Amino acid sequence: MSEKPYPKALFETLVYNENGEPVEVAYLGGDAHYVIPDDGFNRHVEARFIDRQVMTWLQKQMLSNKDMVTEGVMSMLGKDDLFTKAMIDASIKNIDAMMDEGIPDDARMWLGMMGFKIIVNVHGEVVKIDAPAQELPPD
Repeated sequence: MSEKPYPKALFETLVYNENGEPVEVAYLGGDAHYVIPDDGFNRHVEARFIDRQVMTWLQKQMLSNKDMVTEGVMSMLGKDDLFTKAMIDASIKNIDAMMDEGIPDDARMWLGMMGFKIIVNVHGEVVKIDAPAQELPPD
């Protein structure tokens, strides 16, 4: 049984090769692929492969800072109740659902403006993720 189609690259506009060149997105057979420039060649790597690496990294980051992430999201939403906290905690644990649902274009644009960058090698392996730093609140 084959995997279901993967029609959208989650991190389009946020992926770069090791030389700092932006990576484009192309569609082959209904599946999104990142097109990685490599000295005049274009290497096509399934978007699912790169997106999975980034989502795994994001989930680890969120789980290791779960309380801070939860408090930050609750503050942005202007809610401070147990039900909202439980929903946010469940979302962090089930971040894989984003692989199917995608990331809203506004959120991706915001990430780019904040300096979020994914650096990949010509094989599509993530070699570095530049993420905006979050200052810890003074305790």
